[in-house]
Amino acid sequence: MKTDYRSLFRGLKKGLYFVENFAKYIVPNPLYNFCFSLKMKTLSKEEKAVMERRASHYMRLPDGAKVNVENSKLVRDYKFPFGEKHKYSAYFFDLYETVRCFNPNYRFHYIFGDVDYETEQPTFVKSRPIGRETYNSVICRLNKVRHFRFIHDRMNYRDKKDMLIFRNVVRKQPQRTNFLKLYAQHPLCDAGQINNDTNLDHPEYHKTFVTLDEQLKYKFIACIEGHDVATNLKWVMSSNSVAVMPRPKIESWFMEGELKGGYHYIELKDDYSDLEEKLNYYIAHPEKAEEIIQHAHEYVNKFRNKKLEQCIQYRVMQKYFEKTNQ
Repeated sequence: MKTDYRSLFRGLKKGLYFVENFAKYIVPNPLYNFCFSLKMKTLSKEEKAVMERRASHYMRLPDGAKVNVENSKLVRDYKFPFGEKHKYSAYFFDLYETVRCFNPNYRFHYIFGDVDYETEQPTFVKSRPIGRETYNSVICRLNKVRHFRFIHDRMNYRDKKDMLIFRNVVRKQPQRTNFLKLYAQHPLCDAGQINNDTNLDHPEYHKTFVTLDEQLKYKFIACIEGHDVATNLKWVMSSNSVAVMPRPKIESWFMEGELKGGYHYIELKDDYSDLEEKLNYYIAHPEKAEEIIQHAHEYVNKFRNKKLEQCIQYRVMQKYFEKTNQ
């Protein structure tokens, strides 16, 4: 059995993430805020322009937005929930690292986990539906240790298999089940679900887990949305394989709504009926696929500046508190 070094590294990275964030948690707020303010001051003019543009994308509260007192949280009361069963630890720390910089008496509302609906009041979330001019849902960079994972792919596109791979957990996600119904046994696809507690009447859907390194041997990787966004989309777009998917319906910090089909990824119809046609076209025209890969890398690079990403989230929250008259 091959050692899955990427999984080992990912586990180590996640462990270090929690060690680092628990260490930051005990740092006094005045000292932490001073260090954070230095980051803001060192942004270049170009970085500040990027910060304003992206913050305005994530924070689109309508005029007159208000935070309800009854089910909101004061900044000073936002503490790590040591005694709770479902802590959402990564979500907590990703929100805490920025919200702690603001007035202790400010109020905010948040929802952790997968969100595929518009919230009723101004709320910090990981994801929201695409297509509105204004939102109560305000996107923050949450659970980034899982979702913002970029890779270095050593294999060239032309050396990979002329096939598409799909490996995911599938639970109450009709869009993924429909994909398996069509392509679980298609000769151009190696498609399957890795969990065996659903679709029990379709054993052909159930296939073994495939490591990330093994997936990278395929020219095409399906990125099908689950309960919200497609988690694998970020690392696929940083690889030398091509993301294949319908136009996104949900967006996160990755700004999936700004992706262009045929430019950043291979776009499918919502019913997947054109998959075979699209795969055969890009197999026959590798230079077109390589153009998409180059554009995908350029898009991913916008999210690699850790300092800028932190400052953008600060600006998002600042605009949130301003818009809610706090």
